[in-house]
Amino acid sequence: MRYVGRFAPSPTGPLHLGSLVAAMAASLDARAHRGILRLRIDDVDTTRVVADSANRIVQSLTAHGVRWDGAVRTTTDRNDHHAHAFARLVERGLVYGCHCSRAQILAIQATQGRPHTRGSELYYPGTCRAARIIPSSAGQSNLAWRLQVEEGSEQFEDRAAGRITQDVAQEVGDFILRRADGAWAYHLAIVVDDAADGVTDIVRGDDLLGTTARQRQLQRVLGLQLPRTMHVPVVRTPSGEKLSKQTQAPALDDQNPMASLIVAALHLELGRYFDASGLGEGQLVTAQRIETFWTWATAAWARRWGIV
Repeated sequence: MRYVGRFAPSPTGPLHLGSLVAAMAASLDARAHRGILRLRIDDVDTTRVVADSANRIVQSLTAHGVRWDGAVRTTTDRNDHHAHAFARLVERGLVYGCHCSRAQILAIQATQGRPHTRGSELYYPGTCRAARIIPSSAGQSNLAWRLQVEEGSEQFEDRAAGRITQDVAQEVGDFILRRADGAWAYHLAIVVDDAADGVTDIVRGDDLLGTTARQRQLQRVLGLQLPRTMHVPVVRTPSGEKLSKQTQAPALDDQNPMASLIVAALHLELGRYFDASGLGEGQLVTAQRIETFWTWATAAWARRWGIV
């Protein structure tokens, strides 16, 4: 089976160093495997989309030498696919309506002796499961729709993190497939889109490692392929927070791509495998020099991860 990877940034603003690290890891793994890379703009949360940011993302990736295969897709292009997958789960009796607000869930957690800490997963205790509110064509617009998850542990081998075990039912609970505002939830959209793109390998930041088990459950109940995964360290601020738009991460400088490319490569520990001294940022930026960087980085990535 031919390797198919993907990079799926959200159009909520310009790319920053953390975004470039994720894009570089996905791109290098596809290159090292002599596979292809899909570029998909994850605009599932339309309330957070920033005008023209999708175009800026494409321009910034191009300036930094990131290549992909085929046309750029958006998540909302496949809303009908998401609806079809949702309907299949409804038919199997695996979906129910939930009226709980985040504040109510937090209060329930506290009474159960499971106080929520910042950055941790919000556990849903199954409050609305017994009511079994089933989706219908009319009304119910104020409800979120949850998947009734399977009991037991989900186990998988992550190419970077190793053996991972998570009991989704006990650690996460039934998770949302469609939000109360009608938008498809990230997990349903990403699983359906990856299947539509034929994705065999997912390479992304380790901040998303905890979402993999529930996505695998969803893939399994929908009868979809289970891609291999690889979660690389995200870039963090000096205080330890993930570098992001919320932490005021500066946009990439598309006029000086080599500076960011080298920093991203060093973050991925590629300098340990081949000498990067000849790629200093003080030289004139040319398309040939950027491609030389990617040739070097691909060889370093293959050596780092034992890809033949």
